[in-house]
Amino acid sequence: MADSLKTRVGRVIAGGVHALLDKIEDLNPQAAMEQAIREADGVIDEVRHELGTVSANRHLAQQQHAKLNRSHEDLRDQIAQALTQQREDLARAAVARQLDIEAQIPVLETTLADLARQEQELQGFTAALLAKKREMQEALADFRKSRAATESAAQPVGQSNVEQRLGKVADAFDKIYQRQTGLDGTQRAGSLDQAARLSELEQLVRDNKIAERMAQIKAGQA
Repeated sequence: MADSLKTRVGRVIAGGVHALLDKIEDLNPQAAMEQAIREADGVIDEVRHELGTVSANRHLAQQQHAKLNRSHEDLRDQIAQALTQQREDLARAAVARQLDIEAQIPVLETTLADLARQEQELQGFTAALLAKKREMQEALADFRKSRAATESAAQPVGQSNVEQRLGKVADAFDKIYQRQTGLDGTQRAGSLDQAARLSELEQLVRDNKIAERMAQIKAGQA
């Protein structure tokens, strides 16, 4: 991964919510938070693209490694046949090719190891970035709720007006989110029950992962 992309990944992960909270006093804090989420999306896309490239290169290297090993085995049989027929000249040519292959294989194995390391690193970056993006989205949602509660308390009679304004904000967020990711943004009223069930399922999966990690830690301490 290029150093510039690593720097951007680090900035997103190290910043995130704290950087957003620092902007609460800005003239338009919500726009600043939305922009930060869009920037995170951009970095995620770049990391995923590089991960795809590295994975493809590793697959090609694996194929080449397997091909060289097969060729080495085939040459061994060919050498035996050539010597049986007293064709030492052919046997020498096959041995020369074997030596070339034996010189290439260690280099290819080093390349494979490096690509595997890069792939693992990029997978880790992707998971960390997605977790940070989720954290940023939750912070934005909390900010919206706090603003909605403040406006509702200050203007109890204008509840419908507040709802209309929140609807416009949600629509704007959805358009930006869908354009950047190709996915739906906030949940609509018609799917609140589904959203609640999916949220419960996600929390269940996260709780299971936490329980598994705790079990591993306890097993290591036993």
